[in-house]
Amino acid sequence: MASDDDTAGTARPLLFVSYSRGDLARARPVIELLEGAGYDAWWDGRLEGGENYLQTTETALEGAAAVVVLWSATSVDSHWVRDEAQRGRERGCLVPLTIDGTMAPLGFRQFQLLDISGWDGSPVSPEAARILVAVKARVGEGAPATTPVRAPSPAAPAPRAGISRRTVMIGGAGAVGAAGLLGAWQFGLFGSPANATTSMVVLPFANETGDPEKKYFSDGLARELRTILARNPRLKVVAPTSSSVEGEDEFALGRKLGVAHVLRGAVQRDTAKVRVQADLVTVENGEVVWSDQYDGTLEDVFAVQSEIAGKVALSLVAKIASETEAKQSLATQADIGGTQSVEAYEAFLRGMALYDLGAGGDSDLSGLAQFEAAIAADPDYAAAHAMRATMLLNLAVAASDAGETRRLFAEAITAAKRAIALEERLAQGHLALGFALNNGQLKRAAALPSYQAAERLGAGDGDVLRQVATFYSYGAEHERAGRLIETALELDPLNARAFRSAGFVALMAHDYPKVISRMERALALNPTLASAYYAMAVARLAQGDAAGALALAEKERTPIFRLTATAAAAARLGDTAGSAKAMAQILADYGDAALYQQAQVKAQQGDKAAALALLDRAVGEGDPGLLWAPRDPLLDPLRGEPAFGELLSRLGS
Repeated sequence: MASDDDTAGTARPLLFVSYSRGDLARARPVIELLEGAGYDAWWDGRLEGGENYLQTTETALEGAAAVVVLWSATSVDSHWVRDEAQRGRERGCLVPLTIDGTMAPLGFRQFQLLDISGWDGSPVSPEAARILVAVKARVGEGAPATTPVRAPSPAAPAPRAGISRRTVMIGGAGAVGAAGLLGAWQFGLFGSPANATTSMVVLPFANETGDPEKKYFSDGLARELRTILARNPRLKVVAPTSSSVEGEDEFALGRKLGVAHVLRGAVQRDTAKVRVQADLVTVENGEVVWSDQYDGTLEDVFAVQSEIAGKVALSLVAKIASETEAKQSLATQADIGGTQSVEAYEAFLRGMALYDLGAGGDSDLSGLAQFEAAIAADPDYAAAHAMRATMLLNLAVAASDAGETRRLFAEAITAAKRAIALEERLAQGHLALGFALNNGQLKRAAALPSYQAAERLGAGDGDVLRQVATFYSYGAEHERAGRLIETALELDPLNARAFRSAGFVALMAHDYPKVISRMERALALNPTLASAYYAMAVARLAQGDAAGALALAEKERTPIFRLTATAAAAARLGDTAGSAKAMAQILADYGDAALYQQAQVKAQQGDKAAALALLDRAVGEGDPGLLWAPRDPLLDPLRGEPAFGELLSRLGS
């Protein structure tokens, strides 16, 4: 590392590096990179014995040209790091990096977060180049004119697209290409604040076809527009399901969601032609910012979609940035994992409508058929492969035959890997693969990179974050799960699935009142939602209310969950016959596909030996229910049993 004397009279820009002491090994390469690039990097390792720590630190913090914050699972919980980041934000010189894929905490997510979790510490890597671009953007005129670090050569590998759509390398020695211009725009090199954003919601477009069966098309078109616009870091776009609310005044809904603008529209179509009308209006006064109408063939729908998204982005970003920057922002809205086949697109939209319904059973089978139809029409449709994997997973979880469950999980893994091979930047593909490895094969360590990738790629997507939070809730990272699920609710405050996931995260944290409140909210938003009543029944049982648990269990839509909760509640009520009847139905309908649920019931019936034997068999079968074992309230009677502790050790818990 360079010393303070290396500048020989030339003042070097001071950078304050904020990190958690537990991350020192990861912080050193960053410090060395900055020093090697000609900056004066201050960090607490430079404190001399006897120095006044607070005074010296504050002086460095106030005098720094930029505050480089290294976010991690450890540092997000550090009051020192948060305070230092807060000062960097107040002074307008914050450069946030994530060294392990952890999101910045609330209050700092409006800043572009540079993910360097895959960096090997090499000063000539793409990650190193992006760090220096971000720092130079903040330091401005005080940055070194030249640096000792060699710029990546044209032959150097380009940054992996899957890392983040928001991190773009400036290649070459001083020359900036199209991708470099985008990177410059994102880091604020053109002058306006890089963190400036404006908010909007895309409402479901009105179905004016005269055919209620075509509603999937108008809703789906709006959903795809949301997806495109949400890729623009200058736009805060409310998550899809938050805006899927019918029968409510659009301006009232906009105010409820806290957004400044509403994109509304209407669709007319027949077998060959389509007309799309769209308006962008302000929530505060109803002013029409932009309005247009498009007529064309169905094959034109992709161009229409792109043009609407482009004009909306230009109209809004130009309010907070220059026209040049607004145009640069459009580069972030490129299609990811899509198709140019109308037949495939329509099938995909029908599948998504069924997925959003979340009713399980035949609805999931129908959704799977639609995604398979989309793939048949376009074998390279990555998003369809990812959603096919997702539907296979839904069916695997609900399957009543152990062999069928294994087959469905294996198919889902193949489908998810195909989606990732076609488009690495697609978060849903990583989510599906992670879920299949974790739930289908109990390979938590193997699943972790997939969930981390999904978290990075879908950092602003509440639907992604709720699934990642659920993964973390099964392990020891309950606080991280809680933070992520709260962010998901913040991003998607009217999403039934998000509240259901929040309920299960609370269940794993043994916060039973929150389980009830979250699930009640989920059902208020979507009364057909599966498994919500089951979670509430388990929570009531854990609170000692067996009668209330039984009443809730009887309302559960998913048979295996209904039977399990019923058998457990009846046992706690002393209804031996009722509990035995529900248990017999589990055996008859599910057999070895429900070994974990049988163990839950036996534990509640007081037969610990039988429960432990069933759990042992479940391990051999790879029963995904075992993910619950470390925190499952229904297994509480087994805690303290040596055999149960040994079983958890085998599971890596």
